[in-house]
Amino acid sequence: MGVGEFNTAERFQIDEAIRGAEQVSRFEFSVFVGRSGTDPRAFATQLHNSLVAPSRSILIMLDPAARVLEIVTGGTVRRNITDQEVELTTLQMQSSFESGDLVGGLRRGIQMLADHARAPDTLHAD
Repeated sequence: MGVGEFNTAERFQIDEAIRGAEQVSRFEFSVFVGRSGTDPRAFATQLHNSLVAPSRSILIMLDPAARVLEIVTGGTVRRNITDQEVELTTLQMQSSFESGDLVGGLRRGIQMLADHARAPDTLHAD
């Protein structure tokens, strides 16, 4: 997680949100905050593909200087989360970022993605 611009308490809050999201959804979450280069989507996809289990992973890439946010979901994750849910999460996060709350926006986005990605409860009839 490239969050060098955050202090220890802020990094802890982000890490805590990731741990909670992983428990809720059973998917891997990663956050990168930093420069994304000239093609942010390609950069985010490259980061996502370098993860240990990309098909079961969600990557949030934020470039505050360029005002760019990308969310990349793996194939297995996409069975549980729709593009519309990712877009809604993106809009919520951007609202927080615009007010200057990067950590709060990341935490809220991580939680929203986890809630959307959570496998639906199933009822078993005996």
